[in-house]
Parts: sequence; structure tokens; C-alpha cells
Amino acid sequence: MNPICKLFGIKLPIIQGGMAWCSGWRLASAVSEAGGLGLLSAGSMTPDLLREQIRKVKSATRRPFGVNIPLMNPNAENYIKVCLEEHVKIIFTSAGNPKKWTARLKDAGVKVAHVVASARFAAKCEEAGVDAVVAEGFEAGGHNGKEELTTMCLIPAVRRVLKSTPLIAAGGIATGEAWLAAEALGADGVQIGTAFAITQESSAHDDFKRLCVTLDESSTMLSLKQLSPTRLVKNRFYEEVVEAERRGASNEEMLEMIGFGRARRGMLEGDIENGELEIGQAVALIDDIPTVAELMRRLVADHDKALSRLSPTHGHSIHSTKALVEAE
Repeated sequence: MNPICKLFGIKLPIIQGGMAWCSGWRLASAVSEAGGLGLLSAGSMTPDLLREQIRKVKSATRRPFGVNIPLMNPNAENYIKVCLEEHVKIIFTSAGNPKKWTARLKDAGVKVAHVVASARFAAKCEEAGVDAVVAEGFEAGGHNGKEELTTMCLIPAVRRVLKSTPLIAAGGIATGEAWLAAEALGADGVQIGTAFAITQESSAHDDFKRLCVTLDESSTMLSLKQLSPTRLVKNRFYEEVVEAERRGASNEEMLEMIGFGRARRGMLEGDIENGELEIGQAVALIDDIPTVAELMRRLVADHDKALSRLSPTHGHSIHSTKALVEAE
């Protein structure tokens, strides 16, 4: 049995990314109902709202789901308290030291996964005792690692250092073909953000979703590097960020420009010019706004179709190096 499916009790090794302003109870429950693992994004919620969202997921599905908690968030401890009180069984942590909470969470019967952007931090996660590691390449939307490692390079590097911990690949994965490629690189499962952000059940604003299906591979850029590298859609706000960086704006000025609600303004409220719009490079591969069920069916079908193309019985099979040498 696939180790990710076994670990979380799910049918498909597909994790829905916990994306601020996108990953509410409708999205999380729909992904879990479709056989994957849905995640709520605590980082864009108050603790009370998180509790409400957890209860709504539980009323919508009996299948496993989890909560994503950015450990550097001022409310991280309160989020964890809510999750324990509400008996959440799966927590994905990010943006912080996994040693701080992993042991306590596991003692409470929680499965813990942690998101990293380098092999070095993946090894530290295994030392901390996490149940799974999510290795996210910089193709991903939103906040990224400072090393700017691509998924193609990151996944095999992390696979090499992990001794036994299951590995989930993230960043630039929005299709069944990319899922298969991640498996070939050594991943046991995949975490998908961008494709789920542009589903009907996503809590993102419809104007944001409609914009996303028009974007191409050059429509996003890693920005805000002096604060926290963040992949943004190129809009008016992005141009203001670029100009501020060019003239050497201080961290304080940049933080003031972003403001507390800039991402909410863009992704949740739909101000596609002046809001902070976070989405991954894989948005270029998306040209419609499906339901979660439709997307999951498509992912499975495209994964299996891609796998069949590599089969020795298929007309366009990929031959082993040994076979090619012997054919000479």
C-alpha cells in the first residue's frame, strides 16, 4: 500500500495544499470526499474561525482531513490548542522549527507533516520525528524557500537524505503527468495547491479564479525576497513591489506597502490589480474552473495515461539504457 495513503488513511496520495484565503471547509471536505487529504489553512483565520471551519469539515465528511499551521504565525499556539480540543488527527506545519511541537502533537495521537524547501531541513524534520516531509520547490505559489530550488532538483535531494520518512512532493504539480514525474523522482505522494485554488469549492474570489485561467508561464514572479520570497501574479501591486525594491526600500517600508490585508484584498475580495495575488507557475497549465471531483478524476486519468505511455507494451515506450546499448 502507498505509504502516504496508509499514513493518513486516504485512497489517493494527493494532499490539497493549505493555502491562505483559498483553503476553507468547502475545499478541504470536497478533496477528502474525493479520496485525497483536504487541509484547512489556519494562517488566514482567527482561532475561533478555525474552530468553526473544523466543525464544518466534520459535518461535511467523515473522511480524514487536516489543518496547515504556519509556526511563525503569532496565533500558532492557539491554532494548535484549537486542533487538539477539536481532536484533529492530522496537522501539517510550516515556516518554523518542527522540533517545537512535533513530540507534543504525536503524544496526542496527531500525525505530523512538515513543509521544507531544502534537504538540510528535511533531515532535521526526520530527527524531530515527523510522520512525513513535504518538500516544496520554488515553482509553488505563495511563500517559498530562499534557496530557490526547483522541484526537479529538490525531491531527489530530499529523498537521498531521508532514511525512512515518507516524502510528499510540492511545487509546480498540477497535472497527473507531474504527479507521475514526482513519483519517478522519489516522492510517495504529492501536495497540490494551485490547481485546487482554482476549483469551484475554493474560497478564493471568482475574479481571482477567472484571472488565473488566463495566465501563462511568465505571469508570475518570485518577489519580496528581502522579507520572505513570495510568488506573485504580475499586477499593479507587483509592479509597486518591484519599483520599491529597485530603489532600495527598507523592510519597514515594504511591510507597510504590503499591509495586513493585502493578500485578503486580492485573493478573497477580488481586487486583482491592487491586491497581493499568490499562485504557482503551474497556473499556466490550467484553463478552466472545475469542481474538486472533476479535478481529482482528471488527475487520476492523466496519471494513468502517462504511466501507460511508459509501459513496454505501448508503442511509444521508454526503453532501458541496457536495451538501447544492446540494440547497437
